[in-house]
Amino acid sequence: MNYLRTAILLAGLTALFMGIGYLIGGQSGMVIAFLIAAAMNLFSYWNSDKMVLSMTGAHEVDARAAPDLYAMVHELAGKAGLPMPRVYIMDNPQPNAFATGRNPENAAVAVTTGLLDNLTREEVAGVVAHELAHIANRDTLIMTITATIAGAISMLAQFGMFFGGGHRENNGGFGIVTTLLMVIVAPIAAMLVQMAISRTREYSADRLGGQIVGRPDWLASALSRLEQAAHAVPNDVAERNPATAHLFIVNPLSGARMDNLFATHPATENRIAALMELSREMGHGGGVSSRRSAPTQPAPRGPWGGGGARRSGPWG
Repeated sequence: MNYLRTAILLAGLTALFMGIGYLIGGQSGMVIAFLIAAAMNLFSYWNSDKMVLSMTGAHEVDARAAPDLYAMVHELAGKAGLPMPRVYIMDNPQPNAFATGRNPENAAVAVTTGLLDNLTREEVAGVVAHELAHIANRDTLIMTITATIAGAISMLAQFGMFFGGGHRENNGGFGIVTTLLMVIVAPIAAMLVQMAISRTREYSADRLGGQIVGRPDWLASALSRLEQAAHAVPNDVAERNPATAHLFIVNPLSGARMDNLFATHPATENRIAALMELSREMGHGGGVSSRRSAPTQPAPRGPWGGGGARRSGPWG
């Protein structure tokens, strides 16, 4: 059902884009809009991962630089039936993570030092499993296409202002009204569709991630801590590049600049509730642990190869 909903939303986003092209230049404008979208998506397909990793300041690590983290990703990727992705660490105090790449063979998982510093090994495993689920579901490609088309819609809407609605059948007052609606409504509509797709994919990744790691309650516990930390620890990189917010496991934006007006993620409490229901279905009881408070200061660097003290548990 989630895949069908995503397909419908993507189709709607594409139709909106081509409709704006039609309003600007009739059938020719619609064709040009389609060609622009195709070119932008082709560029994003090959380069989006490099762009995002560069924007977030992530640096690649290997088994020698971050042995515990690398081994964890390798083991969970094997459980998920995925090729080993590249592993990156971001020097960022806010606990968070994201995945990127056009397909499972060219994927990357990036985590912050704040995540390694402040979460237990079980919680880190839950987060990594969630990101691997995004790779398995090819969400990284879907979200890249979605973000590209949404951005192109905003660009086209602004472009249409210079042509007064463009399409010659729209004249006089009707043309002015059409132009205003296109400039104001179209980008908002595109943003809403983008958010709907992002929210749908997060629920799917939570469920599959919980199944990959075998303990959905670990991911639920991690989400609880990440949500608290997102409001307490600023993510300056994400604040400077808000277009990357939908890639992270939880919204990295503080909302201080009205960034949370249109949330890119489902409510964390709803995600936790769904994960705990899955945990019960899999025979694991209990609730989300609260033994740690939201992190406010980075912990000393440790054997993760990017921060964090060694934790006991099944991943040691």
